[in-house]
Amino acid sequence: MNINESILDLHDIQGNIVFGYGRWGYPLSRYLFFKINDKQQGMEFVKGLVPLVTSSAPLDKQNNGAPPLATTNLAFTYAGLRELGLPDESMRSFPEDFRMGMKARKDILGDDGPSSPENWDPIWQNNYDVHMFLSINATSELDLTQRFDQVMALVNRAEIGVELLDGHRDGDGKALSKFQSGNAIVIDGKPTANEHFHYVDGITNPVFKGQGRNRTDTVGAGKPTRAAANTEDGWEPLETGEFVLGHKDESAEYPKAPSPRLLSYNGSFMVYRKLHQNVGKFTSYLKETSEHYGDKKLADDEKHETLKAKFAGRWSNGAPLATYPDYASARKFGEQWQNATDVLFYQPEATSEQKNQARAIYQDLKSKRSGFNYVNDSEGARCPLGAHTRRTNPRGSLEFDTDGAFDTPGAMVNRRRILRRGLPYGNSTDRTDNEGEHGTIFMVINASIERQFEFVQQQWINYGNDFKLSNEKDVLLGNHEITQNGDPNGRTLINANKSLGQPTFMCSGMPRFVETRGGDYFFIPSLTALRMIAEGIIDPT
Repeated sequence: MNINESILDLHDIQGNIVFGYGRWGYPLSRYLFFKINDKQQGMEFVKGLVPLVTSSAPLDKQNNGAPPLATTNLAFTYAGLRELGLPDESMRSFPEDFRMGMKARKDILGDDGPSSPENWDPIWQNNYDVHMFLSINATSELDLTQRFDQVMALVNRAEIGVELLDGHRDGDGKALSKFQSGNAIVIDGKPTANEHFHYVDGITNPVFKGQGRNRTDTVGAGKPTRAAANTEDGWEPLETGEFVLGHKDESAEYPKAPSPRLLSYNGSFMVYRKLHQNVGKFTSYLKETSEHYGDKKLADDEKHETLKAKFAGRWSNGAPLATYPDYASARKFGEQWQNATDVLFYQPEATSEQKNQARAIYQDLKSKRSGFNYVNDSEGARCPLGAHTRRTNPRGSLEFDTDGAFDTPGAMVNRRRILRRGLPYGNSTDRTDNEGEHGTIFMVINASIERQFEFVQQQWINYGNDFKLSNEKDVLLGNHEITQNGDPNGRTLINANKSLGQPTFMCSGMPRFVETRGGDYFFIPSLTALRMIAEGIIDPT
């Protein structure tokens, strides 16, 4: 059954919004940031870039039947749109969160201590310098470099009117770079969806109307209906307006957007955050703490992997605790997933029968990986109440035991969903290293930065009240504090699972595992709006 209830002009919406590029197999990226010193030259620069911009249409429909070897997309800060000469009336119509920018919202986001702006990469130190964002995603280093060279030719043509900003701590961090790189982590010669703590990342991005996704794709990725969570009837696609401006959202209204309508229609807002991962601290804390966790008779590896899964809500291989609560079942899931994906994607010599069998197993495991909720786990015995994935996507669990409190299923969470994009950066083969340049380029696409991203970051990552956990923070992303003596002071409660012999366990003395190293808020115009900005014909009257 097709769920394309809404018709979207995918050729007008920029790429990486409706579908992430990971779906199309682009493991390499560069993120460039520009300062516009001259309005006219800046507009000419944007005009020159428009033919390179990739839309959200299926990539094999944009390039004579073959996906492009490299993609390009643009977005602007509030300061950047002003430099490009947008009328005052349009500028005043942007929401306050976007006008203020990320640095000014640091208190809301919990960017304090090592995450405070004075510790960000140099490119983010000067207020209002970053005007424009440009991303390149590619299948090879050659394609990445060739597209970069195309962009630089346009920069050179703009002379001093457009400046490529340097100041990224990239590569080995010894010298500042003119771009921030992002690369999928390669294991055994294959690009993976892993991040630097070695969890599979990016599972169950939201599905919304107009994507043209199959009904099965909504399982676990749409909004809950209260039917069984492992069935297609258990989920519906979210409203388009939660992610794309100009379309109705979950409140059956149009999200707040800048004027005129052609400026905002089919656009969106993006959060760009560079998140450094303290791999050494995470590795040592997990090793030392897991030695005291669970049944003493268990092997160290089982205790280590189980506690790691309790932090995230999923095992390292992506299996959810809600469906696979014990070590043995999670390992079996991993082996079956590995075998099926090997046959499907890496064994061209496999027969049709072998591929069909592998595809059936893959689809079944994929459904189990996403199709669940916490209705039978309200005490957090399987998946702790404070686990990362349960916080950031509660799957309706905040409404359990509150009959009559909400008119619609999922009312508490459907308006907090975010699309996650981006890639890891750097190398973390030294698992004791905290100082190396490695982490995640975390990008969020949403219609309202304040209502969606900022709410999740403030209320669910750095606070625990909605989960009845007081001021306890997310283990992985929380801004854990230190004592007056400078000792790590983070904590989290691992709920008991008596049937598996797991007593209640308090993790304390937890250091901050992730630190912010820069970022800002951006507006992503449609292709139509990009051309209007380049021509200087935005007219709000």
